[in-house]
Amino acid sequence: MDRGGERIGTCYNAAMSVEELKKAVASLPSKELARFRAWFEAFDASKWDEQIEADINAGKLDKYAEEALAEHKAGLTRKL
Repeated sequence: MDRGGERIGTCYNAAMSVEELKKAVASLPSKELARFRAWFEAFDASKWDEQIEADINAGKLDKYAEEALAEHKAGLTRKL
């Protein structure tokens, strides 16, 4: 990472292993680690949303929806 000519930590490239990436993240200064953490949290949530959407579109969750509706119709649910 480069900021105003100052090198901070290790730059990521596609050839980095997970272990190298872990070391690079561990070497980040506090403010950069906080920025990375916030970015990664948003990135991870976005990937989760994409996976859920793909699973919905593929019908992978239909069984669970049907079970929930059946339980509701059978009176096995309660208001929150």
